[in-house]
Amino acid sequence: MNWWHDGVLYQIYPRSFADASGDGVGDLAGIAEHLDYIASLGVSGIWLSPIYRSPMADFGYDIADYREIDPLFGDMAAFDHLLEETHSRGLKLVMDFVPNHTSDEHEWFKESRSSRDNPKRDWYIWRDPGPDGEAPNNWPAAFGTKSAWTLDESTGQYYLHLFLPEQPDLNWQNPDVRAAMHDVMRFWFEKGVDGFRIDVIHMLFKNPTFEDNPPGNLLAHVPQSEELHEIVRGLRAVADEYEDRMLVGETFVWDIADIAKFYGNDGDELHLAFNFPMAIAGYNATYMSKVVDKTLDALPFGARPCWVLSNHDLPRHGARYGADAIPGAALLLLGLPGTPFIYAGEEIGMTGMIPPPERQVDPGGRDAARTPFQWSPDPNAGFCPPTVEPWLPIAEGYETVNAEVEDTDPGSVLNLYRRAIAFRNGSDALLSGDFEELRVEDRLWVFKRTGNEGSVIAAVNLSGERVEVALEVTGDRAGRIVVCTSGGREGEVIGEHLELAGFEAAWVAVN
Repeated sequence: MNWWHDGVLYQIYPRSFADASGDGVGDLAGIAEHLDYIASLGVSGIWLSPIYRSPMADFGYDIADYREIDPLFGDMAAFDHLLEETHSRGLKLVMDFVPNHTSDEHEWFKESRSSRDNPKRDWYIWRDPGPDGEAPNNWPAAFGTKSAWTLDESTGQYYLHLFLPEQPDLNWQNPDVRAAMHDVMRFWFEKGVDGFRIDVIHMLFKNPTFEDNPPGNLLAHVPQSEELHEIVRGLRAVADEYEDRMLVGETFVWDIADIAKFYGNDGDELHLAFNFPMAIAGYNATYMSKVVDKTLDALPFGARPCWVLSNHDLPRHGARYGADAIPGAALLLLGLPGTPFIYAGEEIGMTGMIPPPERQVDPGGRDAARTPFQWSPDPNAGFCPPTVEPWLPIAEGYETVNAEVEDTDPGSVLNLYRRAIAFRNGSDALLSGDFEELRVEDRLWVFKRTGNEGSVIAAVNLSGERVEVALEVTGDRAGRIVVCTSGGREGEVIGEHLELAGFEAAWVAVN
C-alpha cells in the first residue's frame, strides 16, 4: 500500500513553526530540531508550505526561483539536512508546488514584460486594454474585489494575476511553460522529495474566450474543464516517473462531483484532493455527514478521500467550533475513511488569534491561522528567543496550551492525538474498513468502520449536553472503549448503551 493511503500527514507553515536562527521567523533548522516531536505523533509525513526564494508579497506563494531556498529559511544545505533527517525517522516530506503564478521578480516574468516580442512573452497571460483603456474584462483577483488585471505601461498591455499584482499568472496553454514546470517537479523529485501539495490547481486553465464573468459567478473564468484535467494528467505523469510519489491538490471548489474529477477516470490525476466543503463546515453532524456521503458516492473506485479541518488559509477549527469541541473533532477527523491532514498546532489545541491592527501583515487577512507554534510556557512560547519580536504575535493562552506542558499530561489534547493516531495506525477497520452511519443528528454523529478484524464505532457528541447512544453490542460482542476524549474511560466495557458527556467522543472496538 502507498505510504500516503493509510497515513496521517502534518502540515507545517515554516514561518510559524520554530525559529532556530533567532530572527523571529521560523526556519528549516527549527523544523529539523523538532522532528522527534513530529515523529512522536505517529504521522507518516510532513507538508511544508513554500520555502522557495521569494520577495514575500504573499509570504512565499510569490516565487522568484523554484529551485532556490529563501535565505529567510536557510539554504539548500539546510534543506538537504532536513530531508535526510526526516527520512531517517521513517517520515516523508511533501513540498508545496505553486504552478499557477510566479513572483513578478521571477526572471521569466522580467523577460516576458520586457517587450511584446520577447520569447517568453506568451509564458504569461497578456491582453490589450478595453476600448477606453480599461481592464480586458471583469475577472476579479482573489484578495478583495479588485481587478485581476494590471496595466504594464511599458508595453501597453495588461497582465493577468488572479491573486496580487506581484503574482502574475503563468500561461499553461503554452507547452514551454508546462515543460519548464515539469522540470521543476523533477528537480525536487531527484532530490528525494516524496510529493507535492499543488496550490490552487483548479485555477490553471482560464476561459480562453476572456469573456466577462456573468453576474453572480465569480469563478466562470476558471472552468473545471477537460483542458484543466489534461494539465493535471501531465503533472501526474511526471510524478509517475518516480517510485511512490504523491500529489495532493488544493481543489478549492464546492461541487463534490468536481472534486472527484481530480482523481481522474483511471487514477491518472491526483492521488488526493482536499475536501474543502468539509473544511468550512460548522460543527454540525447533519451537514458533515452529507459531505462524507456525497464524497464517498462521487469518488471513483479506489480513490481515497482527503479530509482537513484547518490549514494556513482557514481560521483554526478550534476557533470556529469552540475550544470545547477540539478533542471530539480529533476523533471525528481521524475516524473517517480517507487520508487526514493535521495543521501544526491542532494537536495541542491551538485556536490562533487575530493580531491587533498594527501587527497584521497578510494581504488575505489570514494572520489568525498563522500565529507561531506554542512550544512552551516560556516567553514567546519557545518559538523564538524571548528578546526577539516574533513575526506575528503569540496567541493568548500559550502558557497552558503548549507542547511542553501537554507532553506530560495524560489528559491533554496532544496525548489524545498520539493515542488516536497510534490506534488508527494499527486498526484495519479505521485504515480501510467500510463506513456505515448509525445515528446522525445535528449534535450527535455515530458511525461504524468495519474491517477484517472487527469494527470500531466512533461516537461524537458535538453538543454540550449529555447524550446516550444505543450500540447494541451486548453479550459476547460487548464493546470496549479504545480511545476517548476522557482518557480515564479507555478500557471501559460497553454494552447496550454508551453515555457521553458534553463534547465527549469515543472509539469503541467491537470484535
